[in-house]
Amino acid sequence: MYIITEFLLVTMKVLWAFVLAGFKWLVRPTEKSVAGQVCVITGAGSGLGRLFAKEFARRRAVLVLWDINKKSNEETAEMVRQIQRQMTSAVPKDGCAGGKQEEPAFQPQVYTYVCDVGKRESVYSTAERVQREVGHIDLLVNNAGVVSGHHLLECPDELIERTMMVNCHAHFWTTKAFLPNMLEMNHGHIVTVASSLGLFSTAGVEDYCASKFGAIGFHESLSHELKAAEKDGIKMTLVCPFLVDTGMFQGCTIRKEMVPFLPPLKPEYCVKQAMRAILTDQPMICTPRLMYMVSFMKTILPFDAIVCMYRFIGADKCMYPFLAHRKRVTNNNEAKTGM
Repeated sequence: MYIITEFLLVTMKVLWAFVLAGFKWLVRPTEKSVAGQVCVITGAGSGLGRLFAKEFARRRAVLVLWDINKKSNEETAEMVRQIQRQMTSAVPKDGCAGGKQEEPAFQPQVYTYVCDVGKRESVYSTAERVQREVGHIDLLVNNAGVVSGHHLLECPDELIERTMMVNCHAHFWTTKAFLPNMLEMNHGHIVTVASSLGLFSTAGVEDYCASKFGAIGFHESLSHELKAAEKDGIKMTLVCPFLVDTGMFQGCTIRKEMVPFLPPLKPEYCVKQAMRAILTDQPMICTPRLMYMVSFMKTILPFDAIVCMYRFIGADKCMYPFLAHRKRVTNNNEAKTGM
């Protein structure tokens, strides 16, 4: 009898979750403030990482930027400082004579660290420096990512390992480094920047898809672990965008008739959607929304039906032009080196 009562209660909670989700769909939740909170962003030297840094800077967060490339990371930091300077100069400084008490000036803060997240020792040592020099971390954005750009049988083992280390294993190491303090305070937010290719796959990028599937599996399991530990103050957000026009997959294309319906995403749009999800504690964001449907259909359709759909929209070989482009670039670089 007890289990029947509990089952009915669970059913009511599930239905209520649907109601809340529908309400949030209709009424935009209020965005939380991250002013003064310390935010670590991996892969901040370019692409989405740089855009995330600029967005968090506009919200007065303390930025801790990680990248393997010191020059590009410093360029991002300078962009952040420029935004912070503009915000500082825009703060009104009315004296007591005007009837308003002068507010304390905004203190811009941005820190840069050279870190190869594909190397465990580099992650742990850099994280230790950050905690010693900056303090506790409030937000962790696992954004760094690489792609080998080779067919499986043509891809060197070292590149496969590198893809898995940066895109997946690094999430374990950064989280292990910063999660203990979050657990102690029951406060924090971990963001996993994955990909739609972590929800469904395509031909030619086996290592990349596997790494993103792994990152999503890690994220979901950690989310459940935090819930089981009743650490509701630590939020998790999974970001799964479709193809983003950052140059990472240059040449990738689907059937030309389908491009107007599934164009490459503008990086700025992708990050703005992700920021909205992060600041409203949304557990997952797929961009565009069509990706939710594609992911759901994968779970209910026979594999042969999925193959037919892939071939119709040109997704079955969409990566082949990209792989051919990378091969030409690699051959040209080797030719120049040989000269």
